[in-house]
Amino acid sequence: MLVSNTIKKQMEETGWIRRMFEEGINMKKIHGDANVFDFSLGNPFIEPPEQLIRALIDTLNDPVPGMHRYMPNNGYEEVRDEIAVYLREFYNMPFTAEHVYMSAGSAGGINILLKSMLNSGDEVIVPKPYFMEYKYYIESHGGAIKTVSTDEQFQLDMEKIDAAITPKTKAILINSPNNPTGVVYGEEKLRELAEILTDYRKKGKDIYIISDDAYKKLVFDNITLPNIFKIYDLVISVTSHSKDLAVPGERIGYIAISPKIKEVKSLISALMFSSRALGFVNAPALFQRVIGKFQKNSIDIMDYQEKRDFIYNTLIEAGFECVKPQGAFYVFPKSPMKDELKFVKLMQEEERILAVPGRGFGKSGYFRIAYCVPFDKIVRAADGFKNMGKRYIRKG
Repeated sequence: MLVSNTIKKQMEETGWIRRMFEEGINMKKIHGDANVFDFSLGNPFIEPPEQLIRALIDTLNDPVPGMHRYMPNNGYEEVRDEIAVYLREFYNMPFTAEHVYMSAGSAGGINILLKSMLNSGDEVIVPKPYFMEYKYYIESHGGAIKTVSTDEQFQLDMEKIDAAITPKTKAILINSPNNPTGVVYGEEKLRELAEILTDYRKKGKDIYIISDDAYKKLVFDNITLPNIFKIYDLVISVTSHSKDLAVPGERIGYIAISPKIKEVKSLISALMFSSRALGFVNAPALFQRVIGKFQKNSIDIMDYQEKRDFIYNTLIEAGFECVKPQGAFYVFPKSPMKDELKFVKLMQEEERILAVPGRGFGKSGYFRIAYCVPFDKIVRAADGFKNMGKRYIRKG
């Protein structure tokens, strides 16, 4: 067999986002795009900021010699300097260029980080629901994932996290605002987590927090994200500009290593090696040259907040149980059927609405809606959600 048994098994377990996305493509061919309501993929419909586009054009029109050549694996120093200035201001911590590593988006950053950190059998705790590909990132680099359930509001459950820690625990991987729930982990919860991990440090066990910050600028209702670097010492953040600047296809982001981590130089060296070993080599040269100047920029947050409000209110009116998202561009309602895959298929067949079953995020009984689509698409899907509510929630 050409395809390995491991990959076959992993493909069967996951891939729900892409499966639904591909089904949506087929449905649009039959019914037309206007008649299919595809909420499967977190692929921003909104365009990047005009200033970013202009900066790219200016860079191409006025190239510096060697603009497209290799650079050090960790990225251009001047770009890392620009990002360090932003990090110093944002987190009020003494970041320098040596604490920044330019990466090919969050996925590339998390992969080279895990390859650099994990010994065979090391465990990484991941609160669920979670972005399912974390599991394969961890396993690909010799680690073992340990998922722990969150509470009814999808906030961190400290008892479950504490119970999951073993001598093999190397890190806890968190994502806030969260994909698929849109929930922001509160400061009180993060401080409780830090207390648990600090107790282990006192006993000689260092456990790192890896924070996937792909959605950190997409926060609603004037909520301020907790300063995780101030809350705990051993933090490594991985950031992507795929969502906040709407450039997911450009694969640009960075790793930020807490200035309180003493082994920063050895970690950077390991990341350089891992980048080459995994074939990333370096982050894209062209986008590196412009991205440092856009650390304070983002797409219009109010656009997503208005969409959040409309889709959330529609779901509640239709009778769905749902935690109100605080960020990102996802909502994670409870399925009225225990088998959420059956319900997702019924939405597809009866109302041409495509969502992703919760099992694709390690949480059966729920489904994910990605509302990073044109507002008109959400408005026209509203009757479909209400019809599903009448048929399967409020019948009888």
